Amino acid sequence: MRTLIILSLAIIHCSAEDSKPPKGWPAGVQEITYLASIDNSQQPALIHITDREEKRPLLVALHTWSGNYRQAGGQTAFAKWSIENNWHMIHPNFRGPNNNPDGCGSDKAVQDILDAVDYMKKNHSVDENRIYLVGSSGGGHCALLMAGRAPDAWAGVSSWVPISDVRAWWEHTNQAKMRYARDIEKAVGGAPDQDKKAAAECTKRSPITYLHQAAKVNLDINAGVFDGRKGSVPFTHSLNAFNAVVPVDDQISQHSITSFYKEQKPLPGEYELKPDPLYEKKPIIYRKTSANTRVTIFKGGHEIIHEAALNWLAAQRRGKPAIWKVKKASDFTAKEKDSESGL
Repeated sequence: MRTLIILSLAIIHCSAEDSKPPKGWPAGVQEITYLASIDNSQQPALIHITDREEKRPLLVALHTWSGNYRQAGGQTAFAKWSIENNWHMIHPNFRGPNNNPDGCGSDKAVQDILDAVDYMKKNHSVDENRIYLVGSSGGGHCALLMAGRAPDAWAGVSSWVPISDVRAWWEHTNQAKMRYARDIEKAVGGAPDQDKKAAAECTKRSPITYLHQAAKVNLDINAGVFDGRKGSVPFTHSLNAFNAVVPVDDQISQHSITSFYKEQKPLPGEYELKPDPLYEKKPIIYRKTSANTRVTIFKGGHEIIHEAALNWLAAQRRGKPAIWKVKKASDFTAKEKDSESGL
């Protein structure tokens, strides 16, 4: 009997230890694993489950380029929003940092994100019309990718400072002698200017390859005007992503994109700005909207404005046209240091 009591106490102790959130994450966040359908492996994730009985929204939050599912910092703002607003949240690993063949937008990474959604729907009370996807930098890359590869899954996709073209970003970071070029080479199997298979992998892993399929997705793309200078991803990636979704008549000319990036100010007469209280911290410099797709360039660098991303998502519903005039759904505010989107 004494042995059984000790064993029972040990089990209780282990369960209590397992329920503790990872370092930097708020109480109420826990670590789980779920089955990956593509290779029958167990994949890790962090989750928050609301205690509400009725169906609640699900926020799928994606880590950045060099992060993984335990990445804290600004990522924890997604959990804090979910706790304050009684949303479910999952922060999947999708094969970890983008420096290996299974990461960086691979088929495994894509399917892992969809499997994470399925896990939450099967095990928790999820409103399937309010499943949202958000990410910045490397997470912005994968958010765009998922908008194109799984357009029916999302009520809204919010992508911040994303990489839309892996080959173009390799060229930028290789020329700048940044380590991200080597990460891409590890992921795709070589230098894309020398290896045809590596070049093909860059195309396969690039959101711009699939974004023509995202016209019905409520898709909001954002970047800071200083990114590419005070940051590693030129905001041209966001403008080109917008062009890949929208009809030809609504596209931004390549001349305008080149001039905008060079001068850090848009050509006059090509945009119309209206006040947007969600961007009070970082004023809007350029914005263009076409049906369910919008691109915004704000006065900032390689970063995410959590309040703008999450309040916009909260207004969207699957199968309904995008809502662009958004009132704050919550008084949630993220710390200034959390806005920085580390790669």
